[in-house]
Amino acid sequence: MIPRRSLLAGGAALSILIAACGAPPPSSSFPTSSASASGTPSVLPVPVSSEFRVGENRTIFSVADPTGQKPVAKPDRTLAIGYRGPNSESITAAPQTFVWAIEGVSGVYVGRASFASAGKWIADFTTEAPGSPKETMSFSFDVRQTVRVLSPGDPAPSVKTPTIADVGGDVAKVSTDTKPVKRFYEVSEAAALAAKKPFVLIFATPKFCQTATCGPTLDKLKPVAAAHPELTFINVEPYKLELVAGQLQPVLDDGNLVTVEATNAFKLSTEPYVFVVGSDGRISASFELVFSAEELEAAIQAVE
Repeated sequence: MIPRRSLLAGGAALSILIAACGAPPPSSSFPTSSASASGTPSVLPVPVSSEFRVGENRTIFSVADPTGQKPVAKPDRTLAIGYRGPNSESITAAPQTFVWAIEGVSGVYVGRASFASAGKWIADFTTEAPGSPKETMSFSFDVRQTVRVLSPGDPAPSVKTPTIADVGGDVAKVSTDTKPVKRFYEVSEAAALAAKKPFVLIFATPKFCQTATCGPTLDKLKPVAAAHPELTFINVEPYKLELVAGQLQPVLDDGNLVTVEATNAFKLSTEPYVFVVGSDGRISASFELVFSAEELEAAIQAVE
C-alpha cells in the first residue's frame, strides 16, 4: 500500500512539475549564498531527483522563483552545477541539459555526477537568463551509499505484467492512456526478460499520475518506439486498477493508492520511470520522471 503522494521525491518535485506550491525534500536546504547584484537570489534551486547515491548519478534539478511557487526553468536559461563533498571532494561545474517535463509548461535540467562518498554534499549553481545577471547559489543535500530504486547494473526482476491477451484484447482494460499503443501491452515484463533480448519498460499512469508527467512522458516515448519496431516496449500502470462502469479506477486501501507487484519489485519511489534492460537481463539505463529523446536513443543503441 502506497499513500497517494509517497511515490514522489518531495513537495518540491511536485511543485516544479505541476507548477504548484511545495517545499524542498528534507535532505536539502535552500541557497546558502548568492552572487546576484542585489545580494538576494532571484531564483531558488530545487532538487527533483528523489535520491542521490555513491557512484554515477543521473541528476535532475530545476529552478523556481524566490517564493518557490513558480517554475522558471526555460530553454534559454542556462544552468551549470559543481559539487563539493564531505571529504574535500570537488566536481567541476558542468552545463546541465534543459528538458521539458511538461512541454511549454515546466522544465528541468538533467546532468551527470559521480559522488565519491556518502554524506552531506554541496551543489554550487550558476544560472543566467537573457537580460538578467549571472547568479550563483549553493545548497546542501544528502548522498547515500545505496538508493532504494533498482539502478543500472542491477538484475531486472521477473514480473508477469498485464497484457491485452489477459483481457480479451481490449487495451482499455489495461491502460489509462487515452491514445494507447497496443504494442506496449502485448508482452509481459517476465516474457520479455525470458526472451533474453533488450527491451524498454516504462511505469506510467496517465489518468492517475501523481506528478502530472506520466502522460507527457509516455507520449514522448511513442515516437522512439515507432523508430524501433524491432524492440519490445512495455508500459505498466504502477497502481492496482479495476473496471468500474467500463472504466479503469484505482483500487484504494483506506484512501491510498495500492502499488502493483512490478512497482514493488523495481522498488519505485516516483513515477513515471523508464528502464532499458539488456539481453543479459540487467538494467542498462534508467530515467526518473523525464528523459530526452536523445538520452533514450543513446541508451537503446548501447544495448542493441
